[in-house]
Amino acid sequence: MTLRATRASYDTVAADYAALLADELAAKHLDRAMLGAFAAYVEAGGGGPVADLGCGPGRVTAYLRDLGLDASGTDLSPGMVAEARRRYPELRFEVGTMSALDLPDGSLGGAVAWYSLVHTPPEELGPYTAEFHRVLAPGGHLLLAFKAGEDEGVRLEHAYGHPVDLDVYRFDPDRVAGLLEGAGFEVRARLVRAADPEERTPQAFLIARRPIGSGSVDGCEGE
Repeated sequence: MTLRATRASYDTVAADYAALLADELAAKHLDRAMLGAFAAYVEAGGGGPVADLGCGPGRVTAYLRDLGLDASGTDLSPGMVAEARRRYPELRFEVGTMSALDLPDGSLGGAVAWYSLVHTPPEELGPYTAEFHRVLAPGGHLLLAFKAGEDEGVRLEHAYGHPVDLDVYRFDPDRVAGLLEGAGFEVRARLVRAADPEERTPQAFLIARRPIGSGSVDGCEGE
């Protein structure tokens, strides 16, 4: 799976994806609770800008804004970013990749990757966790949401009424927590909820914090 194929697939489905999922959070009580807990952690840690990484059409970015956060979004797909800008013109959305963010070191009070890692093979998650650590300020928080499973993937060739070229991965929550800790994070909370009727797998959520006083993963920063 290449970034090019992922980008092209989401450009294709952007309008229908945005319409179908516009009100999805309304019926997902635990999902909203985790977003609320994340917002409270960010505010308690001193606030600061929050990036919704892999923001899609911007519904989670807008929800974070409604929780009182200074939220903006980044997505690989120009089509998704166009939808987000159309739906939420008052918010900031940019095209970018999560593994190489156009953000200064330590510039964020919080970051969210809301199901945006699901097309990343489990063995390739490490650079993403390292990048999240880089852009978060000491004391900043990270929220991950993903499909829970045994590090397995399924092929997706049709979605949201369109042909697509995607692999969708499920991750072992304990393994993801270990990757975060290896990147220098403290895992503050984790939740695995049962699948809703329209879902095939349990869903996992992790909140992690970059410790105050932490340097880079290799220990060179801050010495």
